[in-house]
Amino acid sequence: MEANGLAVELAGIWKRFPGVIANAGANLKVRPGTVHALLGENGAGKTTLMNVLAGVYLPDEGTVSLDGVEQHFAKPADAIAAGVGMVHQEFRLIPTFTVSENVVLGSGPPIIAKSTIEDQVAELASRFGLATEPGREVWQLSMGERQRVEILKALWRDARVLILDEPTAVLTPGEAEELGRITAAMAADGRSLIFISHKLDEVTAFCDEATVLRGGKTVAESLPVSELDATRLAELMVGETAEVSQRRTRETDVGSPVLAVEHVVVRDIHDRAIVDDVSLTVASGEIVGIAGVAGNGQRPLADAIAGLIPTESGSVMISGTDVSGTSPRARNMAGLSYVPEDRLGVGLAPRMDVVENSIMRAYRALSKGLLIDRTGASVYGDKLVEDYDVKVGKMEAPVAGLSGGNLQRLLVGRELEVNPAVLVAAQPTRGLDVKGVAAIQQILVRQAAEGVGILLISEDLEELFALSDRLLVMHEGEVVGEFDPDVATRQEVGAAMAGAHKVEET
Repeated sequence: MEANGLAVELAGIWKRFPGVIANAGANLKVRPGTVHALLGENGAGKTTLMNVLAGVYLPDEGTVSLDGVEQHFAKPADAIAAGVGMVHQEFRLIPTFTVSENVVLGSGPPIIAKSTIEDQVAELASRFGLATEPGREVWQLSMGERQRVEILKALWRDARVLILDEPTAVLTPGEAEELGRITAAMAADGRSLIFISHKLDEVTAFCDEATVLRGGKTVAESLPVSELDATRLAELMVGETAEVSQRRTRETDVGSPVLAVEHVVVRDIHDRAIVDDVSLTVASGEIVGIAGVAGNGQRPLADAIAGLIPTESGSVMISGTDVSGTSPRARNMAGLSYVPEDRLGVGLAPRMDVVENSIMRAYRALSKGLLIDRTGASVYGDKLVEDYDVKVGKMEAPVAGLSGGNLQRLLVGRELEVNPAVLVAAQPTRGLDVKGVAAIQQILVRQAAEGVGILLISEDLEELFALSDRLLVMHEGEVVGEFDPDVATRQEVGAAMAGAHKVEET
């Protein structure tokens, strides 16, 4: 190792794309044996900078050094060979292969005994406390177990530098704590980890130092995390005072039920119950949260309530009206608005412009016979954009050009502008930066105060604790627990998310 004692040094990295400067002289210094947080808003340049380190992009300017030696990665394989591994947020595993087969795929000798592979993978897993079963097929594993397989893949290739991209996004609180222990074990082994996350409480819990990017530039470098808190980190990320989620105080009492789901069952194409006898209610002015690891029935439940997929049995009532078996439009007319988790694939039409997307729920009121009143539509769109602080260029430009936060503000605004009785919001802040999260959360709180009933489905447990009046937990298609966020602990909710038996309300 050279005199600077750094495992990783990115110096003066510039990366330009047509019309965009993603990195503008960004720097990063990571010491060996540490967990280093890389923070920044969406669009700050974090992913681009890590893609430079991982060999996906060549920098236009600047240098990449490992252990004091300058590197020139022409492709990802070069970075892997040099000891850089990246665990992506979307896992890259073959479901029908076993754990050990996934771990060694593409890196082992052409012929090797299966039992030998499994023994070697088991030994590696044991060394770092990565509990796994080498002979199990990946499709049988939980999301947390799959992530361990991705980490094992990098360790099998002897990665000395590991990049973890939003590593806790699909984990239960217990699995997230376990990941913190695993990263500490890898750092103790002399490896260097770069931890990308929007969850600032995890950054302060797991990481040793932090670097903050803003607008493609490094604005704070190698800060000792022990001397900072989440609020200060958020301020550095956005360049101004930013509020971290705090427990919402309800200003008014809840009213009568505006959403009642009774014994709903939804089956997939394999006749498996993906929503299994679910019942719940939401009253006016109430925020009911649903927690759960991704893939435990939250999305099909939301789609079933909105009428996008059929139910095998059960009923859905909106403000006392039974809408079971009716179309999405009939449910909209009854007072239901829906913000789906797939904002571009389901919520918005990416090729249509901002105005056209703005009026989708109000187009009948803006119609003149068979034609839309374009002047009225423009006025409506302009007001929605202003009211919900959507930053746009040209209103006539395709909506796909907007940032994630602005897409979400537009979608939430469109669904609330029609004054619904109940809003189903699925992952409304997923992938947003600190300011974007705060903006959407404030909108939801304001709407609840005005009497809208909100069913909030989120994988961010801190968000659910901050906003919910009641908190339900789903596991394998069932509601397995109900909690009062004022008194429940993260451990209790996390246990229910991991499949503990149904518990009584705390």
